[in-house]
Amino acid sequence: MPVTNEDRQVKQRFAIAVAVWVVILLLGLFCVWWGFFGPGAEPAPVSPSPSPTAAGGLVPLATATFPAQAVPPTPQPASTGGGAQTPAATPIPSEQSGQETSTPTSQPTVPPPTDEVFGYGIAADALPLPDYTMGQVKSLGLGWVKQQVQWGDFEQSPGAMDWSGYDAVIDAANQQGLRVMLSVVDAPMWSRSYVDANPEGAPPDDLALFADFLGRLVDRYKGRIHAIEVWNEQNLDREWDTAEGVNPARYVEMLRLAYQAIKSRDPNIIVISGALSPVGATATDPNNPSRIIYMNDRQYFQEMVNLGFLSYADCVGVHHNGYNIPPNVRWNDPYQDNTAVFRGFWDNPDISWSFRSTLEWYNQAVSGMKPLCVTEFGWASAEGLGGAPVGFEFALDNTLEEQAQYDVQAFQLMRQWGFVRLAFLWNLNYANTGPRTPDDPNAPYSLIDYIGAPRPAFFAIQEMEKP
Repeated sequence: MPVTNEDRQVKQRFAIAVAVWVVILLLGLFCVWWGFFGPGAEPAPVSPSPSPTAAGGLVPLATATFPAQAVPPTPQPASTGGGAQTPAATPIPSEQSGQETSTPTSQPTVPPPTDEVFGYGIAADALPLPDYTMGQVKSLGLGWVKQQVQWGDFEQSPGAMDWSGYDAVIDAANQQGLRVMLSVVDAPMWSRSYVDANPEGAPPDDLALFADFLGRLVDRYKGRIHAIEVWNEQNLDREWDTAEGVNPARYVEMLRLAYQAIKSRDPNIIVISGALSPVGATATDPNNPSRIIYMNDRQYFQEMVNLGFLSYADCVGVHHNGYNIPPNVRWNDPYQDNTAVFRGFWDNPDISWSFRSTLEWYNQAVSGMKPLCVTEFGWASAEGLGGAPVGFEFALDNTLEEQAQYDVQAFQLMRQWGFVRLAFLWNLNYANTGPRTPDDPNAPYSLIDYIGAPRPAFFAIQEMEKP
């Protein structure tokens, strides 16, 4: 049947009506959306976390500037002294014995430091409050964070490693764009046969168990951790509590196995030899003269060199906490401070008192073949803490302003010297996460005080130029 003009006009009017109806419908839907979700609209109520308060709560880090009186809530559980971390939660084995908790799904990553000349870092206790702590590190303008890994606390039976606390730390650091150095210590009790009356940190009887753990660690965090320090202050039986006492040859064998396990999985990770405690003396067990309970770090280190440890490390770990002399003073300089209570530098001259002399000695001992990674340095001040621990009386001689001045100057000197690759200030927050008492040896070095408020050194590091 032929289509008339009248039919065409009817169809056109119908099409126009449909189009108008569609436009009106879309406008209506848009208005509904705008009313609920547009600018100025009130968000739908959400069950919030407990609101922070100035006296006892967490002040959010809305910007990179750390507030002058940020008081985080009391973390539970707190860390123990000596850098040893209390587990954030009791290790929970997986349902099937011998298996570990699953790999996390979120994977923020920070690229390896291929072009970095000098890394500015700080040691932090991030297990209690990972996001908050990494926000503090970021606000300082530092690019690296050191977290100690207490293997023994988190794998209380073979293969039942609880990664949850460290997952949160690694996630938080990578979210903030920070590179991560893990210092791995303290084998589980099930891995060692020697236990004395006061058991302390010790390696496993079978050093291959340690290498296996490091392999699992790297597999879990591949591309998200950037350096590993293999043990800590192994020239002290406090950290190497074995029947035979401290033993450089045994440590170098541990380092060799660790290096192979790490590099076979991620060649980009910087392997750092365990930093020695600069004790400057050697002592034996009174009940067993053949058992060395601590060894002069220079003697121990020279034995490490003779045993070829440089083949198993990318960077030489070094510790020095600056006592009560400035960082640019050598051990034999005619520096005087007649007000100093602690007189070690003057009464018993030795390289070990001097930050500068200690680092220069280590650089000379390796003939500059490997850079140094200063995994712990800093100046202690007991001001405002109610006293100093026994053996740390030098902290009474340093004011808060001197602590700030020396910490900054040490960073600047290490960069200028050119033989330091990474430097980690000791420490960010141990005064706040530890026992909060004057006998805590970690507290005087902290940039954060007992109640969570920043000390002057915090702001000095924050404002320091970091080229």
